[in-house]
Amino acid sequence: MGRIRILSDNVANKIAAGEVVERPASVVKELLENSLDAGATDLRIDVESGGRRLLRVTDNGCGMMRDDALLAFERHATSKLSDVKDLEAIATLGFRGEALPSIAAVSRLVLETRTCEEATGTRVELAGGKLLSCEEAALAPGTVITVRDLFFNVPARRKFLRTEQTELAHIASLVTHYSLAHPDKSFHLRNGANDLLRVTPVEELRERVFQVFGSRILEDLVDLGTQERELPAPPGAEPGESGPVFLLRGFVSRPQVQKLNRNSIFLFVNRRLIKDRLLLHAITSAYHNLIPPACYPFALLFLDCDAAEVDVNVHPSKTEVRFRNATVVHDFVRDAIRETLMEARPAASVPVGHITPQPAPQPGARLPYSEFSQQIENVRLEPDLEAVPPAREPGASTPAVPDEQQLPEFTLRAEPGPVPRLDFTADPVTFPGSEPPPPVVPPLRLRVPDTHGSFPAGLFTDTGSLTSLPELRPLGQLHDSFIVAAGRDGLWIIDQHVAHERILFEKVLRERAAGRAETQRLLMPILVELTPSQQVEYARIATELNAIGFESEPFGTRTIAVKAVPAGVALSDVEKLIYEILEIGEGELRKLTLDDLRRGLAATVACRAAIKINTPLDAAKMQYLLDALSKTDNPMSCPHGRPIALRYGTRDILRAFHRI
Repeated sequence: MGRIRILSDNVANKIAAGEVVERPASVVKELLENSLDAGATDLRIDVESGGRRLLRVTDNGCGMMRDDALLAFERHATSKLSDVKDLEAIATLGFRGEALPSIAAVSRLVLETRTCEEATGTRVELAGGKLLSCEEAALAPGTVITVRDLFFNVPARRKFLRTEQTELAHIASLVTHYSLAHPDKSFHLRNGANDLLRVTPVEELRERVFQVFGSRILEDLVDLGTQERELPAPPGAEPGESGPVFLLRGFVSRPQVQKLNRNSIFLFVNRRLIKDRLLLHAITSAYHNLIPPACYPFALLFLDCDAAEVDVNVHPSKTEVRFRNATVVHDFVRDAIRETLMEARPAASVPVGHITPQPAPQPGARLPYSEFSQQIENVRLEPDLEAVPPAREPGASTPAVPDEQQLPEFTLRAEPGPVPRLDFTADPVTFPGSEPPPPVVPPLRLRVPDTHGSFPAGLFTDTGSLTSLPELRPLGQLHDSFIVAAGRDGLWIIDQHVAHERILFEKVLRERAAGRAETQRLLMPILVELTPSQQVEYARIATELNAIGFESEPFGTRTIAVKAVPAGVALSDVEKLIYEILEIGEGELRKLTLDDLRRGLAATVACRAAIKINTPLDAAKMQYLLDALSKTDNPMSCPHGRPIALRYGTRDILRAFHRI
């Protein structure tokens, strides 16, 4: 008897379900995508026991007729494709025709659907992939799919599910993602009797971000606007025919927002939720030298393009895509984010507590996100990504420094007012037969008029941007380490070491590009002994060392002689600096590009040559640092990603003093 046999439909369906249905959130994803493809504008998701006991998705989409409702549970049945050519330009979220039969194979499923044209709807019930009943029912237009007892017939898969809270967090994260991608639709997620997410349709993406994340997150984001890039026309195109166009919009966080994982990065291609390594690389590259290497930003990005430019038929879960012009897409996303941050120059703000309690949000206006924010931040773990070429830093125009840096003054105006009067309470009440209470001295309520005057409107600006750096006036130092400066938009605190580090970092890169690095020769060469691995790394990067201002050469066995070093590096730091550069090379530089290597060397040299903390500075030196920092391309962060300046805004100061 032969060894090869055809699997039964029952086994084949369960294998297919294993590819499509990984956990309860996978079911919600497939059902939500079908609802969105059906044109639904109001979607409701009900969950019980983390999705094990119940998952129900209700929509007001186009619905299905009786025959279509039955045919939808056949393998590879779909209404979204008809020809193999359609695979080249898929415009719908779902298309494989495997979701419903795969879900029905591992659950007890009920489908209730009705089209607007029909007077009655259809109710289909299945269990373990077997049809139990199909009957007419009085239903509202739309579709309701109820999934109960997920994996009831696959105990091995059911026991590998996580806790109810973890599975619920996956579902909440998924629904949150799709609510961000479709701000014009209503989403309502319920866990039992509790609302987890309830958002109403809005016109702008900014409003949906506020609904989901709140004002605090929104204040830390930079709007990308709508970025556009047109690709060259494909070979064989007609004369005058334009190439495909890519549009990018969304929000990215200021460099001060630093996450410990990639779970706060939300990516959509043609409104499809994806996990794309290419775009993750582009985002990481855009923040190169702006945030620490082990940290990640918050990003909400929507990339729209012609359906033929992206292949979504890569994985059964439809979360992986391939771009026809991958390199161009990578560079477009990277440059768009980088240039927007350079133009906005967002400043890090000093955390300020709220003086007055905020009113409670209206029902349906905000997500009760606090219960699940921590779980949601830990449910999208991505594989480690390899390093990518860093973003180039195009030059930026330098704002002119005004001749006079005068700041607005606070004025106190005394105004005559009425004499304070005493406000006594009414006489105390006594009961019959009781002793009168002892006299109580009532509290004095002095109504003192406000004689401080009002703060003139329009006297200050509150931009929250580092574009105001040229206007800052240094006031002094804090602990000989931080420069305190005043500006029209508030009080600033600048870390003198990292500020000088950013100035020197960009200076080293400019001189390296121009081939004229400043060096200082040593009276006597410094001999540095190397380990075998360090010797190999030195041989690999010796040219770059010389290009940034070092002059060195081999001197005997595993020893190099350093004859010159970059300007500003102290003699006592030369040997330590060489070791730091080579140690970086041992662990990281073998997999980095040449640009990464140059930036790493420049950052290390700048860190050693920069002004240290606990260093007193006079007014002229502080002013020089502020002026030089304002002329840099990226004054937000040092090359290692630490913030350079913190701003205590004028509005926050006035609010703290109860003036507004």
